[in-house]
Amino acid sequence: MGTPIQDDIAALQRQIGAAIQAGRDNEAGQLWQRLLDIDPGNAKALFALSQRAFRSGDLQRARELLQRLVARDGQDLQQWINLAVVCRGLHDDEGEAAALTGALTVDPTDMLAQLLRGELFERQGRRHEAVRAYGAGAMAAPPLEQLDPSLRPLLQRALAFQDAYQRDYGDWMDAHLAPLLRDLQGEPLGRFRDAVDIMFGRKRRYDPQPALFYYPGLAPVTFFDRALFPWMPALEAQTDAIRAEFLAVLEGQDGFVPYLSYPPDQPHFQFAQLNNSPDWSAYHLIEQGRLVDEHAARCPATMAALAGVPQPRQLNRTPSAMFSLLRPRTRIPAHTGVSNVRLVAHLPLILPGQCALRVGNDVREWEMGKAWVFDDTIEHEAWNDSDSLRVVLIFDVWHPHLSEAERTMVSALADGIVRFGASAGGFEL
Repeated sequence: MGTPIQDDIAALQRQIGAAIQAGRDNEAGQLWQRLLDIDPGNAKALFALSQRAFRSGDLQRARELLQRLVARDGQDLQQWINLAVVCRGLHDDEGEAAALTGALTVDPTDMLAQLLRGELFERQGRRHEAVRAYGAGAMAAPPLEQLDPSLRPLLQRALAFQDAYQRDYGDWMDAHLAPLLRDLQGEPLGRFRDAVDIMFGRKRRYDPQPALFYYPGLAPVTFFDRALFPWMPALEAQTDAIRAEFLAVLEGQDGFVPYLSYPPDQPHFQFAQLNNSPDWSAYHLIEQGRLVDEHAARCPATMAALAGVPQPRQLNRTPSAMFSLLRPRTRIPAHTGVSNVRLVAHLPLILPGQCALRVGNDVREWEMGKAWVFDDTIEHEAWNDSDSLRVVLIFDVWHPHLSEAERTMVSALADGIVRFGASAGGFEL
């Protein structure tokens, strides 16, 4: 037998069921309220009464009930969606944004929550954030003809917004690049022009490997010929000194961070297990184009070796350099990089064996004292099947088949992305 309160709750639930089945809506509403009075945290009562309040136009009451519901539960995506809709009806942008963040924390890939977030950002004039949210929603959507008819206008709005944004962005970038293109008239920049047209959807991308910026005419090579990188022997000669500096910082156990750190309301996809995980960590020397002064000062030999490397310059993105640590029995899932204008180089420092990198169909094991350069826009994955730590120095380099003029223009394009503000919406190179 239950307690008297539990017995009362059970009796009310039976009466509510009977009232609903008999079509006695008002009686059901009164019974739901009595249930809530004796059990203030009852999720079913909070949800039912919030729906009744919404249908009657009492949005303040609906919001109050839904806020109590998500505070009590919050594991049901629909609870957050309903709260976002009610907050929108009350012109409560802050509440709507918080509710959508709650929904996307439950499921970062939910189509409706992403589209509603995009609509909120659009209303607020936050175009870059809006196009990113709309894009995430569109990626999660089924074909339009398979979508619930009530949701089609929202998806169509998102797609139209994306198209208009891309046109405006492309026109702005054309104007931004025009003076420099005039100064470089006569230089072989046809591939650069094609790359920009592909970036903005004005030409078709026939070789779809990079996630964000594709540069046509660059052969999809997995591991590059060492002869293309005359700086490589000098770097390899410093392996012992670089390893000694790494071991010194490792002993201090300070400055190491997870390689990946996505916020909870963003999709993690195949990286869910490694997000914010020490199993794959990094000690940054140069991060998103900025020197990490304290770390660089502790590794002078490493920084001197990197000074001889032609690293790309893309504002807020590159160059980059770090010690990458992969713990025992850890696998980095298959993924692709963002742009084929820059390549990724590895110099192994600690190799316990049973460690390898797959790029496309090419699987290789690191060799101590030997660096390599590969195109990370080709699908790749890495693993450490040993019982010990694996460490490599990772840094980026310009693609060797880009001319100096092309490199200049790619750097200018990256500057333009930042000046336009699109990097706030995830449009990096």
